[in-house]
Amino acid sequence: MARIAHIALLTKDTEKLAEFYKTSFGMKEVARSGEGGEHGRAIYVSDGHINLAILPARNRREGIYHFGIAVDDVKDAVETALAAGATGGTAELPKDGRFAETFVLDPVGTRVDLSPGWKV
Repeated sequence: MARIAHIALLTKDTEKLAEFYKTSFGMKEVARSGEGGEHGRAIYVSDGHINLAILPARNRREGIYHFGIAVDDVKDAVETALAAGATGGTAELPKDGRFAETFVLDPVGTRVDLSPGWKV
């Protein structure tokens, strides 16, 4: 069965937003990535079930960017989503390791990441 695995949030201040979720809701920091610098780095916090990927907004609008669903079979999930009205997407992940998931766009354009789940 598929389940929501993560929600990605864009923000101008990743440190501040991560601290908000840790302080307000007791979430734990589970990872960081990126260089930091002017736009900050990605910070990942979790409630133990769902991860929040807090990403630098750079020149994008702040708020929910996409969400991820853990599926048993990525290829099958992509094919099923495309048949049901999704667009874009591919069942193949880039070979250079940029992404841990592939994605489709739902019928209203929301990005939905599909993966076999994050490995901890």
